[in-house]
Amino acid sequence: MERKSYQKDEVIFCQGDPSDCMFAVESGRVGIFLNYQGPNEVRLTQLQQDSILGEMGLLDKAPRSATAVALCDGTVLRVIKEEDFQESFQTDPEKMMTLLRQMSTRLRRISRDYADACRTVGDVVDAEKTGEERNAALENRVAKTLAGYEAARLEGRE
Repeated sequence: MERKSYQKDEVIFCQGDPSDCMFAVESGRVGIFLNYQGPNEVRLTQLQQDSILGEMGLLDKAPRSATAVALCDGTVLRVIKEEDFQESFQTDPEKMMTLLRQMSTRLRRISRDYADACRTVGDVVDAEKTGEERNAALENRVAKTLAGYEAARLEGRE
């Protein structure tokens, strides 16, 4: 498997690029961004050693859903092409289980956050339709949702 080294702020792949491989972080840190360097840039997450990225594109061949950027000098990634990935099922099933666990954890977190945001927006819309005042619990949920979004947006601009 090929290894690639990246310097701080170097783009690994761009949102919308074709997908033909995934990466494993061997050292350094990688930021995953939506709308990288655009006015609505959001850093979704930061990955470090033993994390994987780009796996969705390798599995479904869809264009990259986000941009990956090295966050520090000397970030080293192992490039995993489809043939390497398929071979790993045979040669290193434990590594594959680790990959599947990471994907499951990400999907659970995203699903939970999405459901919470939808529920909050729905409750706000319902309160506005009925003319009810938002109670303290709803106000706290709105504030938490907005704070999480704003923190991710600002964090991505470091």
